[in-house]
Amino acid sequence: MAEEESADPAARVAELRARIREADHAYYVLDQPIHSDAEYDRLMRELAALEAAHPELATEDSPTRRVSGAPSERFLRVVHREPMLSLGNVQTDAELDEFDARVRRLLGLPGDARPAYVAEPKLDGLAVELVYEEGVFVRGSTRGDGVNGEDVTANLRTVGGIGANRGVPARLAGDPPPRLEVRGEVLLQKKHFEAMNQQILRQGGEPFANPRNAAAGSLRQLDWRVTATRPLSFIAYEALVPGAELAWRTHWEKLDHLTRLGFDTNPVNRRLEGIAAVKAFRDEMADARFQLPYDTDGVVVKVDDLDWRRRLGAASKFPRWAVAFKYPPQEEETLVREIWASVGRTGVLTPVVEVNPVRISGAVVSRATLHNEDEMRRKDILVGDWVLIRRAGEVIPEVVKPLKERRTGAERPFTFPATCPVCGAKVVREEGEKVWRCTGAACPAQLVGRLRQFASRRAMDVDGLGEKLCQYLVDRGLVKDFAELYGVPFEEWQRAFSRPRKKEEAGEEPELPEKAATNLVAALERSKATTLRRFVFALGVPQVGEATAATLARHFGDVGRLLDASEDALLAVRDIGPETAREIRAWTQEPQNRRVVERLLAAGVRPDPEQLDARGPFAGKTVVLTGGLAGLSRDDAKAEIERRGGKVSGSVSRKTDLVVAGEDAGSKLAKARELGVRVVDETQFLAMLRE
Repeated sequence: MAEEESADPAARVAELRARIREADHAYYVLDQPIHSDAEYDRLMRELAALEAAHPELATEDSPTRRVSGAPSERFLRVVHREPMLSLGNVQTDAELDEFDARVRRLLGLPGDARPAYVAEPKLDGLAVELVYEEGVFVRGSTRGDGVNGEDVTANLRTVGGIGANRGVPARLAGDPPPRLEVRGEVLLQKKHFEAMNQQILRQGGEPFANPRNAAAGSLRQLDWRVTATRPLSFIAYEALVPGAELAWRTHWEKLDHLTRLGFDTNPVNRRLEGIAAVKAFRDEMADARFQLPYDTDGVVVKVDDLDWRRRLGAASKFPRWAVAFKYPPQEEETLVREIWASVGRTGVLTPVVEVNPVRISGAVVSRATLHNEDEMRRKDILVGDWVLIRRAGEVIPEVVKPLKERRTGAERPFTFPATCPVCGAKVVREEGEKVWRCTGAACPAQLVGRLRQFASRRAMDVDGLGEKLCQYLVDRGLVKDFAELYGVPFEEWQRAFSRPRKKEEAGEEPELPEKAATNLVAALERSKATTLRRFVFALGVPQVGEATAATLARHFGDVGRLLDASEDALLAVRDIGPETAREIRAWTQEPQNRRVVERLLAAGVRPDPEQLDARGPFAGKTVVLTGGLAGLSRDDAKAEIERRGGKVSGSVSRKTDLVVAGEDAGSKLAKARELGVRVVDETQFLAMLRE
């Protein structure tokens, strides 16, 4: 493209970095992607190629520096220059008074002195340390045991912001010191925690129990790409400068300087004179905390004067200059009026208890989740029980336990329905799973999630059809199954892409956008010419991921043969076990699912069988991919191998015939060498594909 050509490599590199960072901000911070995955990958590949051709242009803060191409095989250990100590907890006024008295005694202050404290909401996330050299972020680690942390640098580079948070700056503003160690909390805001759990459920995963677990689990992923999809925030609360403290005299000044350097600090923090003011702030926050966008279960109290802190020092485990006041959990008794099954976006049926409304932690609670059948049975919750209920993490209503001593004998157990309460399709519980799922492909309760998978890049690849558009289609009643996507009127696509304009606000008819709608309709038309493996994966058949879809496509070669395959015929397919065969057979025999497939074919979708070539170097071979490939994605490499008659495995064993080792290959490469398995690099691999 003409706009990509530049006689000045430095200018093009600068332009590419700016575009990629803009795309990162739109995707990770605003949740409003401005490029397709393919376009983003193209920009990143071009930048990587230019930096490789002109090493003098490569910089530590380039977007390519966090794109290693492969998940880490393990976390490296990081030794903190100064230990990241935890805080001692207090829960009463007397304990707060004791802390204040100890501070005054150790500093030799008079009994009526009122030391200045900084009070901060206790953030419920994962403590991390960021190290900057000459203003550039060079390493990030978890707190770990306080002395040794885990190196999560690549993951922290993906941490975007929420609301006012701008995320981890690539280069600090102003005039930073030669080395700066910033400590703070990686966390999830409440509303984004709920949205993230919904996304995980749509993908068939197990949701997190609370925002703290979600933040920790998201940051400690072996693959930075997973972390990048999680809407994490970082809030700074401490800074260290080896050998100097700049011009800081107080902790309050330090927080202000962190803000000027480009970090987010907590705007709720308060500088207070004396322990009485601290108690008043604590009491104020006891109710106000429920309106905060993030979880907090207490208040951290820190001595403000930094010289006093040095004099106070630390005990073996805790600093003497800080303490955490933790609020006690609030629990209330209430009556379970009913238990019913809620159908989520992935078809998962979740038992929900309906209770007499009760006020807990600043909110009125009238229902709570029991998560799954096993959890409900373990807690022994019956309809008609009096139960103890609380808000887990001060957010999610949770039934703690039944009050069995109050049972009358009129209580009754809840039984999961055999059919979906929304669409009437069969409900199944797969072997090894904790949940029941609806098998209906056109179930309204899960339609948005199913449409999103259907349109995803690895399925029908309808570029531009994201979750917001899917939600719009469902909310407007325009689409009730996959096939109806191909019949949405062009004007409705225009309305879907339109935004409020001044004309509309003035009551006039707004102009409807054409380009975005035209592109979407064109993408839908292109998607009709697809492969059988993509089509089968797009349908969302239980237990059928990409690999199984490819296997089924190669074995049956035709949609009709797959739909009519008996359980025995499915068992004859390589890598298909009894449970998977039963699930596939149950799905194909559900009338609404067969109707959806028939309507898709009638709409012009052509799922052609793939042309396999079993004559090349991969025919009949088991191949393992490890490390990152610059020339093509892992999914494309896998597809190319399978198209040539090979099988891709996730682990190296004596049965492995070939290992393809890309950049940053880890333990799999070492295992291959140990076993004497043939190893090729990316150049050799691409040459083999051309044979």
